[in-house]
Amino acid sequence: MKSNKSKIILSIVSGIIFTSVSFYVLLPAINPASPGFWMYLATVILSFAYPFIFSGDIIKKSYGGKNIKIKFESGISKSKILPIVLVLAPVVITVIGSIISSTFFNARGYASVITVQEAVFAEDMKETNEVTNIALMDGESARIIGNRTLGSLSDVVSQYEISDTYTQINYKHTPKKVANLEYADFFKWISNMDKGIPGYVMVDPVNNTAEYVKLDSPLRYVDSGYLGDDLMRKLRFDYPTKIFDDFVSFEIDEQGKPYYIISCLMPKIFPFGAMDVSEVIIFDPCTGDSEIYSVGEVPPWVDAVYSGDLAEQKYNWHGTLSGGFMNSIIGNKDCKQTTDDYGYIVIGDDVWYFTGVTSVTSDESNIGFIISNARTGEYKYYSVVGAEEYSAMMAAEGEVQEKGYVASFPSLINVKGQATYIMVLKDAGGLVKLYALVNVEQYGIVATGSTQAEAMRAYKELLVQNGVIDAGDVEDSDTTKTVTGVVNDIKTVTVNGNTVFYIDIGDTNVYRGSVKYVDGQYVGEELVFAKIGDNLSITYVYDEEDTSGVKEIWGIAFLGDAE
Repeated sequence: MKSNKSKIILSIVSGIIFTSVSFYVLLPAINPASPGFWMYLATVILSFAYPFIFSGDIIKKSYGGKNIKIKFESGISKSKILPIVLVLAPVVITVIGSIISSTFFNARGYASVITVQEAVFAEDMKETNEVTNIALMDGESARIIGNRTLGSLSDVVSQYEISDTYTQINYKHTPKKVANLEYADFFKWISNMDKGIPGYVMVDPVNNTAEYVKLDSPLRYVDSGYLGDDLMRKLRFDYPTKIFDDFVSFEIDEQGKPYYIISCLMPKIFPFGAMDVSEVIIFDPCTGDSEIYSVGEVPPWVDAVYSGDLAEQKYNWHGTLSGGFMNSIIGNKDCKQTTDDYGYIVIGDDVWYFTGVTSVTSDESNIGFIISNARTGEYKYYSVVGAEEYSAMMAAEGEVQEKGYVASFPSLINVKGQATYIMVLKDAGGLVKLYALVNVEQYGIVATGSTQAEAMRAYKELLVQNGVIDAGDVEDSDTTKTVTGVVNDIKTVTVNGNTVFYIDIGDTNVYRGSVKYVDGQYVGEELVFAKIGDNLSITYVYDEEDTSGVKEIWGIAFLGDAE
């Protein structure tokens, strides 16, 4: 009897200690829809059952008139069967549940998780006359520019570092990348935990600039925090039953106030299959306050609810499993899948993921592409046959192969009804050197430029030369405007090895242009001969949404001496 009491006491003590410590460290979701919950439950039961399973039977024997306790390691006795069954039950549930909810039994269920609207590219995608609103910078380049900005702040850089993850957002109708500061290490957290995280970095992926934003109220809960300052620990204790996605985005609202956006998952197929976003937590890392929303009620300033990886995975379910599981393995009839990566497109006030679609039997070309709304999860498919993204990247790199530049994953724009890849070309240090445009259907048509506007101008000229569009389509009133005036001042600066001219003719704008060698001829060479006092006609790139005072020069003409 005494032995059993000891086992019970040991069981309770060990179980309580293990359950408490493991929950604090592992932070599992207490939700039967999560396979991780059942595995955690198995270890919890084991912690309580351990004294009963792994102890031997104790039998009293009498030797020489004295009772002696002898311990026998007798294997699995009847008293151990129930504890072992209790430990194995959650494991069995996990295995059987995973099989039941697999694609083998639920192929069409997975395929129907999303609805894909087929659309016409030239009709649905707004034509791009100027591309300064397209975010092309990848995370690596953003980190380089952000670190340079932080490096100039000696009091900050010694204690903090920028998060490795930048979130693509649309801030006040302008694409930005944002990332919060993190503690550099455990000891920096110890030293600064009372002060918190002082700010975040916002990168402009169009102008290749960054700024450090200091907060009035510092961030307390971040990924690099420990104990009660750890972001996921705070969220888990606030929402013990929610299944958090690995994708957690740092964003700012229209007033620049920081938030974490945490997507919560639930299976679409019982019990564990086709995990998809069901709710969204908007968490204030400064105060620890939060609100939870259904997917359809998320405020419009939030940009990233669905990750690009999840967007691709759900389309791949749709594209490969619509004809059944066996067809996805053997026949592959009408099976299609996304390419290996994705880019970003800003449409209206929303950020969309873009990726090409290929046949599962060949990945040398695209049969179309999809865009997926990062906030709403909406999908659109465009049937545009042409080069897949990596072929276009190689074509752009080949255009300047002597420089050894590397292309980023492209975005997609509509130029005069033509589906066009647009990307940046970076040097070995990860800095943006050139912009490139590649025609999707004829990826031999490649144009580069030191600015986006230069690349666009050269690309349209190539479209005309190759008979893709008419010359009259290039300089219309929607694309360019023309002004005349007398040159008051000319200044030049060197950008990435190229001379850029800034011309002032006395109106409200400054006109910017440079000389570029394109397809055996110099474009913009007339800029070299312009001087103060010349009477010029300047044609510039026009965009009604562009409110800046600097306009990209399309061409200039000399009108003779000023009167």
